[in-house]
Amino acid sequence: MQDILNFFTSMGFMNIAWQQAVMLLVSFFLLFLAIKKQYEPLLLLPIAFGMLLTNLPMSGMFHEELWASFLQPLLEDGTPNPAYHSYGAILKSAGLLDVLYIGVKAGLYPCLIFIGVGAMTDFGPLIANPKSFILGAAAQVGIFITFLCASIWFTPAEAGSIGIIGGADGPTSIFLTSKLAPHLLGPIAIAAYSYMALVPVIQPPIMRALTTEAERKIKMKQLRSVSKTEKIVFPVIITTIVALVLPDAAPLIGCLMLGNLMKECGVVDRLSKTAQNELMNIVVIFLGLSVGATATGATFLSVKTLLILAMGIIAFAMGSAGGVLLAKLMNLFSKEKINPLIGSAGVSAVPMAARVSQMEGAKADPSNFLLMHAMGPNVAGVIGSAVAAGILLTMLG
Repeated sequence: MQDILNFFTSMGFMNIAWQQAVMLLVSFFLLFLAIKKQYEPLLLLPIAFGMLLTNLPMSGMFHEELWASFLQPLLEDGTPNPAYHSYGAILKSAGLLDVLYIGVKAGLYPCLIFIGVGAMTDFGPLIANPKSFILGAAAQVGIFITFLCASIWFTPAEAGSIGIIGGADGPTSIFLTSKLAPHLLGPIAIAAYSYMALVPVIQPPIMRALTTEAERKIKMKQLRSVSKTEKIVFPVIITTIVALVLPDAAPLIGCLMLGNLMKECGVVDRLSKTAQNELMNIVVIFLGLSVGATATGATFLSVKTLLILAMGIIAFAMGSAGGVLLAKLMNLFSKEKINPLIGSAGVSAVPMAARVSQMEGAKADPSNFLLMHAMGPNVAGVIGSAVAAGILLTMLG
């Protein structure tokens, strides 16, 4: 009888806390969004399932206490930190998700994903129209304005992690948050990918509110063709310049440009295809599960989470508006007019934001084709968000 009693008392049903029950329901909802609504399913599905696993009582897959003040042997007052752990200590008592989370904590997974992103990205429209760099940079304004606003309620490191949501770049958000505020990784990752999926809902009202019908009808001349040599030299030059100016951005930019160089040089097709497919898919699974594991009831169910969701959408909206407004400003001084709609594509939601620019332009004039023009600011936004993350890491890390 004692053995039977012990069996029943060890069941998860007998040990579940209300926070865990709520988080299980949240994970079911996110799985619904990923599968039924197809909101960024490639990452939202593993994130939601990681959230499910970490909140199952008695599963022992993720130990939040192991990562408290990780790699900080001393407290602020100089005394030994009782929560200090080495990787060896983690491995001795780790669960499955603890081991996978090492890749997040070390900044490995986002960088590997950027190799795949680079291998799938065509920087030709950006090279053909260098003005796109300016629009991509303008769309990062939401990051820094939100950082300043979030500093009212959060620490500077937390505010920086919240601000980066405005870049609409999931891997960059995860990379920066894992360095500055790992305890907020779950809410920030979910907010970043949710808003990326909602680009077609969030951006159009902002674009229409900030432009006139005449501006939306502006037609831009066809982009020049870009040579293979330009496409090969571009990633090398960008990596060198960014890394020399901002070393903290080198991991993300370097991996992004490595993937792009493998694609454009034409001599390592096997590596390029592997980066686009097998490597990307494997890392996405590990990253999603690891990020979902951090969304425990104790950290997720708080007022901070609601503030993060609110500040995140503000950051994203301001980034979209920043690109549109700068395009309007550039038209005051430019002979060749820019359709302001392409400015909103400066956020790093590739290629969805560029498609939204195309759709809004086509609504004003069905013969207007803006997709390739919008791809310039769109891929510039990928670089811009990585640079913004480097700036914040340098300032706050």
